[in-house]
Amino acid sequence: MSESKRKLEEISFYSDALQEDVTLLVYLPSNYSTLYKYSLLIAQDGKDYVMYGRTPRLIDDLMNESEIDRTIFVGIPYKSVEDRRDKYHPEGNQVDAYIRFLAHELVPFLDKTYPTYQMGKSRVLIGDSLAATVSLLTAIAYPHTFGKVIMHSPFVNDAVLQTVNSFASPSLLDLYHVIGTEETAVKTTQDGILNFIEPNRLLHEQMKQRGYSVFYEEFNGNHTWKYWQKDVKRSLQYMLK
Repeated sequence: MSESKRKLEEISFYSDALQEDVTLLVYLPSNYSTLYKYSLLIAQDGKDYVMYGRTPRLIDDLMNESEIDRTIFVGIPYKSVEDRRDKYHPEGNQVDAYIRFLAHELVPFLDKTYPTYQMGKSRVLIGDSLAATVSLLTAIAYPHTFGKVIMHSPFVNDAVLQTVNSFASPSLLDLYHVIGTEETAVKTTQDGILNFIEPNRLLHEQMKQRGYSVFYEEFNGNHTWKYWQKDVKRSLQYMLK
């Protein structure tokens, strides 16, 4: 397409793993062509990365400036706060099924439908808070399928630290990890008020010791999209260059 921008396409996708319909928000860049292959940026909290992160627009702008590779955006919105916790929280009752859905159902569908590279390092998972957590857990579970993860202020507990520490092949993953210095009293839906910054620092130290390839930075701000939005552009430049 020339001057006009493509629209976000809403696709209903039935998941056997989850036993329900999943909505996909797919954005093909304005100069999309089946003659080329594309990287995939798969966003948990998908609607938020569209509305607040303005990610599709950033992809277009950065592609036009030749700052990132050709990229297709796939956002997966959550249905409710409860649904989000069930699928994203390390102890959520649907988290294992959601991770299987991403690896065994979503990726084959996207590879069949669009001209993708079909390589782990060409698939980037992105998320904020719990959405960042499930993105990391998914990449650790399927490192040959998802080779890169962008994490904006992930929720970190003992289960996450244990999973990161016991992962046998840290060299397979490229990670991008930011956390706010003011994230000392974050209100959560069921876990009460939590300090996010200290567990995230612990996570980073553990990743360094285990030899993960990770970009890490602490920003001056709190656990809100006001600060994550400012970082989305840089995270795409870093992980999709």
